[in-house]
Amino acid sequence: MFTSEKEIEVRYAETDQMGVVYHANYLVWMEIGRTALIKDLGYEYAQLERDGYLAPVTELSVKYKAASTYGETVTVKTWVESHGKLRTVYGYEILHADGSIAATAVTEHVIVKKENFRPVSLRKVHPEWDAVYTKIQRGES
Repeated sequence: MFTSEKEIEVRYAETDQMGVVYHANYLVWMEIGRTALIKDLGYEYAQLERDGYLAPVTELSVKYKAASTYGETVTVKTWVESHGKLRTVYGYEILHADGSIAATAVTEHVIVKKENFRPVSLRKVHPEWDAVYTKIQRGES
């Protein structure tokens, strides 16, 4: 299974009054991880947008396991959990420096035309990208 890893230094602005990372910042970190995965595979999400397509989140599930705090470095691991005709599901683990899990998550995305938000297959838009996702999805390689 192909997994991308991205280190993130926890910034003070990402913490709440209790000194722990505010829960919504994990979503930003997942986006950073997803973008890194796409780049590691040789593609650019920005190019998909320039081509007239978007990949909005249609479903999200996060399990928070242990707090992250200012000054630590976390690692976002990202992979393609599953990839079908219209939906791609990404998996995530956000890890503390000692390897313990801060959070796990999955996001589901659908490629849509920017002009009308109608779903379209990644196979039609970028067949080579689709082939890579099909090959690396969890359990397939």
